[in-house]
Amino acid sequence: SFLLAIIFPTLFIPPILLILLRPITFSALNVLPAGPTPLIFALLTQYHATIPYVYEYRLLLSSSSSNTLTLSDKSLVYLSAAQLALSSLPGSLISAAAGWLIGVAWRRDLGPELWTTWRIPAWINAGQQGQGGDFEQLQRQLEREGRGTGIEVVNRQADSRQRHRR
Repeated sequence: SFLLAIIFPTLFIPPILLILLRPITFSALNVLPAGPTPLIFALLTQYHATIPYVYEYRLLLSSSSSNTLTLSDKSLVYLSAAQLALSSLPGSLISAAAGWLIGVAWRRDLGPELWTTWRIPAWINAGQQGQGGDFEQLQRQLEREGRGTGIEVVNRQADSRQRHRR
């Protein structure tokens, strides 16, 4: 749903920005790089906002322990995105900034109501339910076989401990 909602803004806003900025920069900005750069950066905003980092690590910049750089497991993703944004200046930076702003606008519900509330219809996903797409059905099947979710196993163990204490 997110991709379908932002595909048109990411296609049209960077060229519109280029048209608006060209006279101001005396035609220095006249090329946008080909590719899905705005779409990638709109997705990167969702990655940044929703997926937490798993671990952090520190790099020593000098022999003293006070000069360290703290990075996370998400740092390489951001490094490759920075490389994409800086690959074909200034057009790639415009595309990246437009994609980031579109992603932030979608995240904060700043666009039209249809843009942020529209979802893929259920009939599109209906064909996938026969292929194991129904999570509840799979969970019930595992419970019937005695291999329930790990949460239930932990709860059963806690219940049996409480019974033994009584």
